[in-house]
Amino acid sequence: MTETPYTTRITAAGHSVTVTSRLLAVTAWSTRYFGPWWNATVPDDSGTADTAGPVVAADVAPAEASQLIAVVLDQPHEQIPYAGSTLAHRREVDGTVTAAQPGQNLAFRYEPAAGRLRVVGAEDTPVATAAARLARELLRGKLLADGWQILHASAAVKDGDTVLTLGGKGAGKTTTGLLLARAGWSLLANDRVFIRPDTDNGGLQVLPWSAAAAIGLGLLDALGLYDGVRDRVISGQQLHPTQHQRVTDALAEGTRAPPFNDKGKELKPQFFPDQLTTWLGMTLATEGRAACVLFPRIRPDTAPAAVDDGRELTAADFFTEGTEGTEGTEGTEDRYPDVFGLLPAPGDDGKAQRGGLAHRLSALPRHGVTLGHDTQVNTAFLTDLAGSQP
Repeated sequence: MTETPYTTRITAAGHSVTVTSRLLAVTAWSTRYFGPWWNATVPDDSGTADTAGPVVAADVAPAEASQLIAVVLDQPHEQIPYAGSTLAHRREVDGTVTAAQPGQNLAFRYEPAAGRLRVVGAEDTPVATAAARLARELLRGKLLADGWQILHASAAVKDGDTVLTLGGKGAGKTTTGLLLARAGWSLLANDRVFIRPDTDNGGLQVLPWSAAAAIGLGLLDALGLYDGVRDRVISGQQLHPTQHQRVTDALAEGTRAPPFNDKGKELKPQFFPDQLTTWLGMTLATEGRAACVLFPRIRPDTAPAAVDDGRELTAADFFTEGTEGTEGTEGTEDRYPDVFGLLPAPGDDGKAQRGGLAHRLSALPRHGVTLGHDTQVNTAFLTDLAGSQP
């Protein structure tokens, strides 16, 4: 360790958040996590007090973590599921939020007036992952306040034109994005994107949502990527730590059938953004402009085809704090509830923005498509369809 903090500055669409730590592994984690899709740099002024935007100050500090955990638990507090673990939290009259995840030996203190979020814990990996997660939430709040919204879609880009793929779980969003990415397009997202009107040039701007990418074992196998991923895991290389141990075990054993949790949810390998390039050979895109919208459905025994004009988009296609994108409801973010108050308050402005975006997206070329299980035939069909858009 060093007494002079290491620094990583994360920037997207002109907004910045700075992560500092006395442990290089913590800031290096954010550099790796955000660098491929956003912009993560070590500023020339690293180690000084000159930082851009809010600061996440994250350290391995077991004594401080224990003290903050006690501060929360020994006083009246609320509890909520957060990132797979119970989080206890309390808010003071000045807006300061102190929170703790005793099961993870993590503690947090957010001072909104100072723009500073403290993260402390007993081990480097939990501290690093928590710091990156909260830095992303801080930057997300700034982007939402600047008119961006989050669309539940995969996205692939060629010459700046972006194919957005929408649909419910299992519809084929990730499959479509990865097939295009394997065919020379650049992957902008496999699950969600930021989008807003381009007031300067018209159209709709698209940015990545920087996150680990979940790709099922079956899809990896179908794309011819399973063996390469398995070889790396066997050699000791590691995927993202949010990956369930049963997935790691399946890869080590050579099992290609996907495991499921007790609730019936498929457990998938979790890739760092940079591993999409280094492990899977894909090029990543950092921005694009919306060109067309696809609504795929997987039909194993059929040839791929364009079957209709798709549907119009609705507010249910967008993520909002507290919902989960399903038909008829506005989308939820229950895994990371906004305990710290980092996001704009829900209101009519955001609802109007999502309605306007849905209307404009619905005016783009839209295609309802069916995909079979022959990846080569699917790829040829998708590249021909996507490449023929005006």
